[in-house]
Amino acid sequence: MEALSAAPGLKLRVRGVGKVFDGPAGKLAALMDIDLEVRDGEFLCIVGPSGCGKTTLLRILAGLESVSTGRVEVSREDPAQPTNTMVFQEQSVFPWLTVSDNVQYGLRARGVPAAERGKVADFYIERLGLAGFAKAFPRQLSGGMKQRVSIGRAFANDPEILLMDEPFASLDEQTKLILQDQLLKIWEETRKTVVFITHSLEEAVALGDRVIVMSARPGRIRAEYAIDIPRPRSVLGLKGDRRFTDLVAEVWRALRDEVLAANNDAATRSA
Repeated sequence: MEALSAAPGLKLRVRGVGKVFDGPAGKLAALMDIDLEVRDGEFLCIVGPSGCGKTTLLRILAGLESVSTGRVEVSREDPAQPTNTMVFQEQSVFPWLTVSDNVQYGLRARGVPAAERGKVADFYIERLGLAGFAKAFPRQLSGGMKQRVSIGRAFANDPEILLMDEPFASLDEQTKLILQDQLLKIWEETRKTVVFITHSLEEAVALGDRVIVMSARPGRIRAEYAIDIPRPRSVLGLKGDRRFTDLVAEVWRALRDEVLAANNDAATRSA
């Protein structure tokens, strides 16, 4: 990951990024010619058909995968801060740590004094509706509560960029709505730069400042939409909003052909 210079207001720039994997049947192109800019403090959502490389792109931004072509540039404001923190779809809390210790984990690794990291943990535990569970262990929590802990740990670590890979995909609809609203409230307070992967078009439009649509594999940027719904937002309150439903329909029109193409490709490969 390279330093981003001479680009006021930008946090992240992706230029010509491609990713090719070696597979049993030969080379497999997951991403091709990805060009993307993310503004400082922007909440960017990415949607696309299964297998289009969304998670691969996020892992490249996290430094967990290398690029085959192109480059990724990031603007760093504070070298003492982590560049990014990733929230995975799978629950990734440490089972041997309490809720508070899980939330403090990144701060402890960075050498933040105990009193300071305790205050930070208490703040996010309260914001995420986990008050009263600070000393509980993950085995004592529901799936939704564990994911709240993961989100709290990510924000508490104070990264410059927050990367989220379908963090609510495995949750029931009621829990998902609550966590989406809680995520929005915390983001509105912190204005972290967020790149958020989801399969849900409604989730993308409800949360994002902008929605990127990716093509079927190899993943490319197919379209993008500015979400001009005023903030602050209530996810549940948007359900009957005409502009919200119109934007969801617009995004689906761009995505529909890519989903069909991905399904046809999968059927051909399995034949």
